[in-house]
Amino acid sequence: MDDVDHRLIAALLADARASWAELGRTVGLSAPSVADRVARLERDGVITGYHAAVAPAAVGLGVSALVGVYQREEASADALVEALRAIPEVEDCWSVAGEEELVLRLRARDVDALEAALRTLRSTKGVSRTRTTVVLSTPWEGRFPLPAIGD
Repeated sequence: MDDVDHRLIAALLADARASWAELGRTVGLSAPSVADRVARLERDGVITGYHAAVAPAAVGLGVSALVGVYQREEASADALVEALRAIPEVEDCWSVAGEEELVLRLRARDVDALEAALRTLRSTKGVSRTRTTVVLSTPWEGRFPLPAIGD
Protein backbone atom coordinates (compact mmCIF):
# COMPACT_ATOMS: atom_id res chain seq x y z
CA MET A 1 0.00 0.00 0.00
CA ASP A 2 1.25 3.45 -0.85
CA ASP A 3 0.30 6.97 0.23
CA VAL A 4 -2.51 7.16 -2.34
CA ASP A 5 -4.04 3.92 -1.01
CA HIS A 6 -3.90 5.34 2.54
CA ARG A 7 -5.54 8.60 1.47
CA LEU A 8 -8.15 6.67 -0.50
CA ILE A 9 -8.99 4.47 2.50
CA ALA A 10 -9.20 7.55 4.74
CA ALA A 11 -11.59 9.18 2.25
CA LEU A 12 -13.75 6.04 2.12
CA LEU A 13 -13.82 5.86 5.92
CA ALA A 14 -15.07 9.46 5.95
CA ASP A 15 -17.66 8.87 3.20
CA ALA A 16 -18.06 5.39 1.71
CA ARG A 17 -20.78 6.73 -0.60
CA ALA A 18 -18.47 9.18 -2.37
CA SER A 19 -18.38 8.81 -6.14
CA TRP A 20 -15.27 7.70 -7.99
CA ALA A 21 -14.92 11.28 -9.26
CA GLU A 22 -15.14 12.74 -5.74
CA LEU A 23 -12.61 10.24 -4.45
CA GLY A 24 -10.38 10.98 -7.45
CA ARG A 25 -10.39 14.71 -6.64
CA THR A 26 -9.47 13.88 -3.03
CA VAL A 27 -6.52 11.66 -3.90
CA GLY A 28 -5.44 13.22 -7.21
CA LEU A 29 -6.43 10.39 -9.57
CA SER A 30 -8.95 9.90 -12.35
CA ALA A 31 -12.23 8.19 -11.54
CA PRO A 32 -11.26 5.00 -13.46
CA SER A 33 -7.93 4.84 -11.58
CA VAL A 34 -9.76 5.17 -8.27
CA ALA A 35 -12.18 2.40 -9.28
CA ASP A 36 -9.23 0.14 -10.16
CA ARG A 37 -7.48 0.87 -6.85
CA VAL A 38 -10.63 0.26 -4.82
CA ALA A 39 -11.20 -3.02 -6.68
CA ARG A 40 -7.63 -4.07 -5.88
CA LEU A 41 -8.03 -3.10 -2.20
CA GLU A 42 -11.24 -5.16 -2.06
CA ARG A 43 -9.63 -8.12 -3.84
CA ASP A 44 -6.62 -7.99 -1.47
CA GLY A 45 -8.92 -8.03 1.58
CA VAL A 46 -7.98 -4.52 2.74
CA ILE A 47 -11.52 -3.24 2.20
CA THR A 48 -13.85 -5.92 3.50
CA GLY A 49 -17.21 -4.29 2.93
CA TYR A 50 -19.45 -1.26 3.17
CA HIS A 51 -22.29 -0.68 5.60
CA ALA A 52 -24.80 1.83 6.83
CA ALA A 53 -24.05 3.27 10.27
CA VAL A 54 -27.24 3.08 12.33
CA ALA A 55 -27.94 4.80 15.66
CA PRO A 56 -28.82 1.85 17.94
CA ALA A 57 -31.25 3.85 20.09
CA ALA A 58 -33.10 5.03 16.97
CA VAL A 59 -33.95 1.41 16.11
CA GLY A 60 -34.99 0.49 19.63
CA LEU A 61 -31.68 -0.75 21.05
CA GLY A 62 -31.23 1.71 23.91
CA VAL A 63 -29.07 -0.39 26.24
CA SER A 64 -25.62 -1.77 25.57
CA ALA A 65 -23.20 -3.72 27.72
CA LEU A 66 -19.73 -5.17 27.54
CA VAL A 67 -19.64 -8.73 28.82
CA GLY A 68 -16.54 -10.68 29.74
CA VAL A 69 -17.05 -14.40 29.16
CA TYR A 70 -15.15 -16.99 31.15
CA GLN A 71 -14.97 -20.29 29.29
CA ARG A 72 -15.24 -23.71 30.92
CA GLU A 73 -11.92 -25.56 30.73
CA GLU A 74 -13.34 -28.48 28.78
CA ALA A 75 -15.19 -26.27 26.29
CA SER A 76 -14.14 -25.83 22.69
CA ALA A 77 -13.37 -22.17 21.95
CA ASP A 78 -14.63 -22.49 18.37
CA ALA A 79 -17.89 -24.12 19.47
CA LEU A 80 -18.43 -21.43 22.10
CA VAL A 81 -17.88 -18.63 19.60
CA GLU A 82 -20.39 -20.21 17.21
CA ALA A 83 -22.93 -20.68 20.01
CA LEU A 84 -22.56 -17.01 20.96
CA ARG A 85 -23.10 -15.99 17.33
CA ALA A 86 -26.63 -17.43 17.63
CA ILE A 87 -27.60 -14.95 20.37
CA PRO A 88 -29.15 -12.00 18.50
CA GLU A 89 -28.18 -9.39 21.11
CA VAL A 90 -24.45 -10.13 20.68
CA GLU A 91 -23.14 -7.47 18.32
CA ASP A 92 -19.39 -8.03 18.63
CA CYS A 93 -17.15 -10.80 19.97
CA TRP A 94 -13.47 -10.30 20.74
CA SER A 95 -10.97 -12.95 21.85
CA VAL A 96 -8.82 -11.21 24.45
CA ALA A 97 -5.78 -11.66 26.66
CA GLY A 98 -6.63 -11.44 30.32
CA GLU A 99 -8.92 -13.17 32.77
CA GLU A 100 -11.81 -13.57 30.35
CA GLU A 101 -11.41 -15.52 27.13
CA LEU A 102 -13.93 -13.38 25.25
CA VAL A 103 -15.45 -9.92 25.51
CA LEU A 104 -18.82 -9.29 23.89
CA ARG A 105 -20.82 -6.18 23.13
CA LEU A 106 -24.54 -6.75 23.62
CA ARG A 107 -27.31 -4.38 22.56
CA ALA A 108 -30.86 -4.70 23.82
CA ARG A 109 -34.16 -2.83 23.83
CA ASP A 110 -34.10 -2.16 27.59
CA VAL A 111 -32.71 -3.48 30.87
CA ASP A 112 -35.24 -6.33 30.99
CA ALA A 113 -34.23 -7.47 27.50
CA LEU A 114 -30.55 -7.20 28.46
CA GLU A 115 -31.21 -9.34 31.54
CA ALA A 116 -32.93 -11.97 29.39
CA ALA A 117 -30.01 -11.98 26.93
CA LEU A 118 -27.57 -12.39 29.83
CA ARG A 119 -29.57 -15.38 31.10
CA THR A 120 -29.33 -16.92 27.64
CA LEU A 121 -25.62 -16.15 27.51
CA ARG A 122 -24.95 -17.67 30.93
CA SER A 123 -26.80 -20.87 29.98
CA THR A 124 -24.80 -21.29 26.77
CA LYS A 125 -22.75 -24.48 26.69
CA GLY A 126 -19.12 -23.66 27.42
CA VAL A 127 -19.76 -20.52 29.49
CA SER A 128 -18.47 -20.77 33.05
CA ARG A 129 -19.43 -17.26 34.18
CA THR A 130 -19.69 -13.70 32.94
CA ARG A 131 -18.80 -10.18 34.07
CA THR A 132 -21.05 -7.41 32.76
CA THR A 133 -20.45 -3.68 32.46
CA VAL A 134 -23.50 -1.68 31.39
CA VAL A 135 -22.66 1.26 29.13
CA LEU A 136 -24.11 4.53 30.44
CA SER A 137 -23.27 6.63 27.38
CA THR A 138 -21.09 6.44 24.28
CA PRO A 139 -19.21 9.68 23.65
CA TRP A 140 -17.92 8.12 20.38
CA GLU A 141 -17.33 4.74 18.79
CA GLY A 142 -16.29 3.25 15.48
CA ARG A 143 -13.08 5.23 15.24
CA PHE A 144 -10.52 3.63 12.95
CA PRO A 145 -7.04 5.08 13.43
CA LEU A 146 -5.40 4.45 10.08
CA PRO A 147 -1.67 3.91 10.73
CA ALA A 148 0.84 6.11 9.00
CA ILE A 149 2.74 4.63 6.08
CA GLY A 150 5.66 2.59 7.35
CA ASP A 151 4.04 1.73 10.71
